[in-house]
Amino acid sequence: MNPMRKLVSLGLIALSLLCATGASAAVKPLRIGTLVPKNSLYHRQLMELGEVWRTAQGGDAKYLVFTDGSQGGEAELARRMRIGQLQGALLSVVGLREIEPTVAALQSLPLLFRSWEEVDYVRDKMRPAMEKKFLDKGFVVLAWGDAGWVRFFSKEPAFRPDDYKKMKFFAWGSETEQQEIMKSLGYTPVPLETSDILPAIQTGMINVVPSTPYFALASQVYATAPNMLEINWAPIVGALVVTKKAWDEMSPAAQDSVRAAGEKIGLQIRSKARQEVDEAVDAMKKRGLVVNRPTPEQMREWNELADKLYPRIRGAMVPAETFDEVFMHLKAYRAGKPR
Repeated sequence: MNPMRKLVSLGLIALSLLCATGASAAVKPLRIGTLVPKNSLYHRQLMELGEVWRTAQGGDAKYLVFTDGSQGGEAELARRMRIGQLQGALLSVVGLREIEPTVAALQSLPLLFRSWEEVDYVRDKMRPAMEKKFLDKGFVVLAWGDAGWVRFFSKEPAFRPDDYKKMKFFAWGSETEQQEIMKSLGYTPVPLETSDILPAIQTGMINVVPSTPYFALASQVYATAPNMLEINWAPIVGALVVTKKAWDEMSPAAQDSVRAAGEKIGLQIRSKARQEVDEAVDAMKKRGLVVNRPTPEQMREWNELADKLYPRIRGAMVPAETFDEVFMHLKAYRAGKPR
């Protein structure tokens, strides 16, 4: 072959490979999975972050959000991220603890937190160390959020802990430790995924759903379980995470923009979700929800139950060191707060 022609041919091959590589990088999608309903507050915030990422990344960047648990339960979402089928997920502690167990301390301690201010204080104190642990496991935390307090929605009215022993509870399928603790105290957990809740309560497979008011309204659970016990059992805490691999593939400009957007949407999710708790309860009351308020004596029984649960949770559902750290931060907060 003529030397000049050979040089041109090699140049064209190199150029085509470069173009192919560039095209491949440009169209890599960022796929996010979550259980939140389509068009909900959480979905809208995820889409807002996606637009920030697409603009900063440029080119043909594609951003997809799979809502309503279409990619499986929270444990499955964590698995899909590990094998590269998803690049990120908006998860509650149920899914986050599949990645890093210490995060369970923010959600798995019943009746411990008395206000959102306490939740925020403890989370902010523990956040740097937790985010480092997630990073060590191959995940970057972009935003922290929450979704309201867990209340008990049941078919029949119930006020005391013992009232629930004759009922069957929805339980997260992946939380086997919690199920064992419940059984040891005389309760009946039925492990299911979120998508199974509504048909299970309608058919009588379960009688009680621990749920935030927002989810009970959005899923119509309250229509079959129209009794809500008004106690703030535990906060539902969550975070948006992406795999470190996906993060490292972003341009520096995209990383900076997404990091800033994550902080913004986390704040919006927390503030708006807390507001929607009362709005959801009011909406359900207009449609037949009965709100059952425990008496001071009944509330003492609930607090006694929580005290029994803590030693069982420590070291099982929540690592002992993290459990102790939460109590230390709460003690400091309560000691410094004006009375």
